[in-house]
Amino acid sequence: MQSIMRGRGKARFFSIIDDFLERHQSMCGICGVMALDGPLALPEQTPERMIGIMRHRGPDEFGAWRDRSTFLGHARLSIIDLESGQQPMTADAGRYWITFNGEIFNYPELTAELKAKGHNFVTSSDTEVILHAFEQWGAQCVEHFNGQFAFAIWDCHRRRLFLARDRFGIRPLFLAEHNGQLMFASEIKSLRAFPGFAPELDPGAVGEIFHYWASVGSATAFRGVAQLPPGHVAFVGDDDFGQTAPAPLPSSVRVHRYWHPTFLPEREDHRFVSRIETEIMAGEVREKLVDAATIRLRADVPVGAYLSGGLDSSATAAIIHRYTDHRLKTFSVGFEDPAYDETAWQLAMAKHIGTEHQTITTGTEDIAGRFRDVIWHAESPIMRTAPAPLHALSALVNQEKFKVVLTGEGADEVFVGYNIFREAKVRHFWSRDPASRSRSALLTRLYPYLAQSPPEFSRKFYGAGLDHPGDAFFSHRPRWSNSAPVANFLVDEASQGHYAGPAEERLIAALPDEFTTWGPVAKAQYVEMTTFLAGYLLCSQGDRMLMGNSVEGRFPFLDHNLADFAGTLPASAKLKSLVEKSILKDGVEDLLPDNILKRPKQPYRAPESTSFIALFTSLNCSIELHESEVETGRNLTWHNLVIKKLPPLVE
Repeated sequence: MQSIMRGRGKARFFSIIDDFLERHQSMCGICGVMALDGPLALPEQTPERMIGIMRHRGPDEFGAWRDRSTFLGHARLSIIDLESGQQPMTADAGRYWITFNGEIFNYPELTAELKAKGHNFVTSSDTEVILHAFEQWGAQCVEHFNGQFAFAIWDCHRRRLFLARDRFGIRPLFLAEHNGQLMFASEIKSLRAFPGFAPELDPGAVGEIFHYWASVGSATAFRGVAQLPPGHVAFVGDDDFGQTAPAPLPSSVRVHRYWHPTFLPEREDHRFVSRIETEIMAGEVREKLVDAATIRLRADVPVGAYLSGGLDSSATAAIIHRYTDHRLKTFSVGFEDPAYDETAWQLAMAKHIGTEHQTITTGTEDIAGRFRDVIWHAESPIMRTAPAPLHALSALVNQEKFKVVLTGEGADEVFVGYNIFREAKVRHFWSRDPASRSRSALLTRLYPYLAQSPPEFSRKFYGAGLDHPGDAFFSHRPRWSNSAPVANFLVDEASQGHYAGPAEERLIAALPDEFTTWGPVAKAQYVEMTTFLAGYLLCSQGDRMLMGNSVEGRFPFLDHNLADFAGTLPASAKLKSLVEKSILKDGVEDLLPDNILKRPKQPYRAPESTSFIALFTSLNCSIELHESEVETGRNLTWHNLVIKKLPPLVE
């Protein structure tokens, strides 16, 4: 066994790595390779290439370690235990080695618990806590963690690799098999940096993304590359663990799901909730949100926060202001187009809590100009331009020397904030009497503009599937149907489906047994959390746009203690009289000014058609990714094997 790379600060880099990084200017989160049979074969400069291509995920320091079977690589964004948290790391006995991306927020409490059980610590890092927790509890260690994480632990004695991903999928973890070796990494580009491994963009996968808005299950846009699903752990080299992973995960992997969102049975979910009970529930929501927000301030570097001007980020910032002495700095993105701009609300909230606040304003040219970088970081086709302004925002955070920000992601999924949940409630009610015009008219409460449209339009669009209210995806049919025509722009292979099987069959196979007992709102929440949240919001619009500028995002509303508690609350309390996030608003109403608390929800969006007109005037329609582009990493646009040849734009 040997440490092949270890250093803190550029002056201490080994010269071979130093020279390589001078040429490539990039480095990553975690990566590794395990030989499935026989000794590990690492071509020359493989560690440097796999680590180097993702320097943006961890520019502070790097490390790599290998033995005869396994290589582990790591690049660190130093946040906790800046002096002694280097990775890959081993526990005192040297049996286990870990490479870890993320944060375990309850590491001080776990440290005390594990010390009481006889474990000795040599650092103050949360990484070492994971190692000792694995020694103590094995694969069940993840159930003790409050955090966001993806990590790999190599057991030198049993020659097996343990992989884990957090409950909601905040941190990514991709897998692939190549020439008898299992590879993993925080980003697909790191896998592509392995010599000889060049997975192609899969038209069937791209077709699914444009239909469902995100990759389905463990699939990615690339053939031969999969992701460990959220809330899962896996072993490679232990045939007695869990179950054989379904395609497209590698056949060498055995997986176990340790967590998924849960909700009340339908009858209890829609029961009447009294005013007194509502007050008690709201108080508990506030208490758990305070815990979730304050524990995410744990860091040895300054922590800032995003402030969108909406309920969720405002509540988080207000809680930090009220319950801590943390001097919070807030950041916002605004738009030149007033139809998208929320700057006035952001400034009003910043003034209300007295934060030092900075805003970056973006327009269509900026969105178009950075879209290549957005796609390079996202590693997936995306349905929106919305990630581009967030990439600009994280650049501002990085410029201000902040490494960590809290954001409001997850509140809409956990506390029923999206119109898709309200639609589900109305459409389910409508399905009991499909011929009723008064029931379909309830949709105008969600979308007042429908009153100006022909009634036949809303009845045809939102009435799709009313005869099958028990359909597992009843809530999402209108959205998915609306996306389906995009397939007309794709080559025929895109409509033939994913090589792992039909998307909906894979989605249904992953549903928990109790799913059928839940009500329509709960089912909609589950589908949204496990498709759009995990596959798009936390990836293309979250982790990738943040880490693209070496910034870590933390999400109080995705604290599993808060989410689990919210799952025990009736939908009738979370969505009272079609008012979204009712119970959350009750819980924080005294912290926010009325104009923030009561303003209509404005979904985060960015200019699209005008931005794409600017974009397509500067792009050709080729995305051939050559070996040189693995190194430069800046030429990923549209794939000529997936997008049909389009006629020239007409003014």
